[in-house]
Amino acid sequence: MSEKHPQLDLENQLCFKLYAASRQVTKLYQPLLKQLDLTYPQYIVLLILWQQDGLLVKEIGAQAELNSNTLTPLLKRLEQREIVIRKRNPDDERQMFIFLTEKGRALEAHCACIPAQMLQSSGMSLEQVSELKSLLEQFLQTQKSR
Repeated sequence: MSEKHPQLDLENQLCFKLYAASRQVTKLYQPLLKQLDLTYPQYIVLLILWQQDGLLVKEIGAQAELNSNTLTPLLKRLEQREIVIRKRNPDDERQMFIFLTEKGRALEAHCACIPAQMLQSSGMSLEQVSELKSLLEQFLQTQKSR
């Protein structure tokens, strides 16, 4: 511990707690997603498409908070695995729509148990997880409105 600047102690850093928690959550997802041969970012994209199929790449990127140089290869891999198909916008060739295939839609049923498994793995109650999620949403909303 720094006696001169305790505000610089690692244990006092919000950024480190968020970073460590994010890594831990991702680590908890890995064995569940590995069974389905999915990465965490691919799972996030699928969650978005299960809510609304046929989105533009930029819309998926905005929701997933992924930039195009990360998203494009991810989508190509999902297309190679026949989970999604990419279709150019006929009105603007620069834009690409992403649609789930039958295989991609079928994955939703296989993933339906993941949230409950994650809750159990977290070691927290549903109320605690809901409160944490709410606080994180408030934090993110505050940052976006700046």
